[in-house]
Amino acid sequence: MTGAGLDAVFLSFDEPLASVLHARTERVLGRPVKRLHGVHGMRRAYGLCARLVDTEAFFLGDGDFEIDEHFDPAAVAPLAEGVAMRVWQAVNPVNGLTYGYGGMKLIRTAALLEMGEAFDVLAALPGKVEFAKAVAGITRFDQSPFHAWKAGFRECAMLTRGCEYGTAPADAHFRIASWTDRGQGPYGEWAVLGAREGVSFADAGHRAEPAGFDLINDPAWLHRRFHQAHGTALPAGTR
Repeated sequence: MTGAGLDAVFLSFDEPLASVLHARTERVLGRPVKRLHGVHGMRRAYGLCARLVDTEAFFLGDGDFEIDEHFDPAAVAPLAEGVAMRVWQAVNPVNGLTYGYGGMKLIRTAALLEMGEAFDVLAALPGKVEFAKAVAGITRFDQSPFHAWKAGFRECAMLTRGCEYGTAPADAHFRIASWTDRGQGPYGEWAVLGAREGVSFADAGHRAEPAGFDLINDPAWLHRRFHQAHGTALPAGTR
């Protein structure tokens, strides 16, 4: 089955533009897109996504993903045997990097229901992960000071610890340098600040402490850390 007949899910938590981006995804894909919103626990949220669909694989867009107008699901080939997920590239609006961070995903439903343990939850899928060279959209994490900070913090903490997708050290170093060196747009500096703090968090020994490092997946902990460190009012609805 090509992508034309597959279900799609839009997974959001507290992103200010989530409803707008969900509607855009439906328009581009040309079909209703199921939405799961506000679920605590990333592993639980992904598992629930798999239970929402009726097809053997499905498209998954995150709550800050702005799908490209020209993305054509009918041109998407099915996943090969042994491949659990395909990830399309996305453009980072703050530093211009283009890689799989926040990109559109095509996930084998059964694999998502059998995922193992990993800090980057989807890295624990049983099977290969395939990275497409094509760009499918923009990751609009720059929606508020907190969301920009959180994106930089989590991504650079994971890159510093060591990417579970097997990213080459040289690529990881380049990405960390880009996240921590420059930031454009109204909240670009918040992303840079978060990235630098994420590196420090990993370097402080948390990379070797599974229980401590897993805090980067806890929304309440991230909210507290941001608020306590910067004294900036959190976006509405995130307290």
